[in-house]
Amino acid sequence: MRAVIQRVIKASVEIEEKVEGEIAVGLLVLVGIEDADTEEDAEWLARKIGTIRIFDDGEGVMNLSVNEAGGKVLVISQFTLHAKTKKGTRPSYIHAAKPHLAIPMYEKFKLLLSANVDKGIESGVFGADMKVSLVNDGPVTIIIDTKNKA
Repeated sequence: MRAVIQRVIKASVEIEEKVEGEIAVGLLVLVGIEDADTEEDAEWLARKIGTIRIFDDGEGVMNLSVNEAGGKVLVISQFTLHAKTKKGTRPSYIHAAKPHLAIPMYEKFKLLLSANVDKGIESGVFGADMKVSLVNDGPVTIIIDTKNKA
């Protein structure tokens, strides 16, 4: 699993001009699932996101987790995070999991993440045409790949 995590002041996702999910202070998490991902990857990533210390403490040092900062998480599925761009000019998504594998993994990841985030999560809809808005705070953007746990 691959995630792009952005510390935000606010973020929302619209589907067909209707707000599907929105948060104030917290994390926007774009998550991509590939064929080789396992439940262990989802568990590890959910724990990592719940505990990563990228919010400022009282002294302006990134020393607080989303829970300690009192934030929420907005999760958006994004298969394009597994784009391969080595050859040609059209990205290949051959390693992105097909919906029959990705949807159950995405739903499991959301459950695991909600168990790691005190104030809960919001989310988009897998496979929908989504319009995501955010105000990145910092900006702080972190990329995490479960294939690089070591």
